[in-house]
Order: sequence, then C-alpha cells, then structure tokens
Amino acid sequence: MQIELTPDVETGLRRSLRSAGRYEIGGMLFAEQLAMSRFRVMDFSVDLYSGSHTNFHRDPHAHEQALNAFFERTGRDFSRFNYLGEWHSHPSFSVRPSPEDVATMTELVSDERSAISFAVLLIVRLRFGFWLDRSWTIFAPHIPPQAPKPTVRWI
Repeated sequence: MQIELTPDVETGLRRSLRSAGRYEIGGMLFAEQLAMSRFRVMDFSVDLYSGSHTNFHRDPHAHEQALNAFFERTGRDFSRFNYLGEWHSHPSFSVRPSPEDVATMTELVSDERSAISFAVLLIVRLRFGFWLDRSWTIFAPHIPPQAPKPTVRWI
C-alpha cells in the first residue's frame, strides 16, 4: 500500500502538534484513492482537547462533522474519497503503536456493524520543532497489523 500526504496536510499536522505541545492529540484521516492500494491523504480532523500527556481517545461524535464536511466537498463520491483511518501523536514516546493503540484499531476494523474493511493508523511526533517522525500501520479484520510496503511517500 502506498500512502501520500499533501503538503497542506503535512503543514497542518506540524501546526497542530506545535499547538498541543506535550499533550497527545489526534483525529481522522480523509483520503482520495488514486489507484488500487494507493491513497493520498487530503484532509484530517484534529482534537486538541481529549488527550493527556500519555494518551489520546478520539470521541467519534466530535469528528462526525469533519467527516460529513469532507464528503460534501468531495461530492459524496465514496468510491474515490473516503475515511482512511486514524492519527494521533506520541510527543513523549516512540511513534510505534502501543498495545492500547493496536487493540483500539483492531476493535474498529472488527466491528461487524461497520462498513470499514481496513483502516490505517498514523502516529506522529514533532522533533526539533519541524521534523515529523511517523509510523503507519494497516489494520484489517482477521489479519495482524502491518506496516505498509512499499514505504509511505510524502509528496
């Protein structure tokens, strides 16, 4: 799977991380499918208030408006533009998913009431005020979490 970030998204993530300081923040990732297994993250939601120094739990209802606004902007073309997954920060820890992160994402993709067939988790950390450390993990029902191959591209 190949995942690209637009420059605006990368800039927005950096800005949000600077605002949050040592608090964990996060939200949802919205993407365009460019080809089979190739996505471009075009937008994201952010919650600057639900995290602490050691964890982040996104309130799904708080981000529903951002998801609906993305669908409106993209003409509700769900086969091309859709939810890609989740993101959050680890300002004080490794960008590897914690056991809690893995459990949360596994539960998300395993929920039989959901139409999600897979989801991506992006974990980021801002270093030196500019450098964006990151990890991507793909979650799908009945499959162990995987890092995407080839490597994620930043455009």
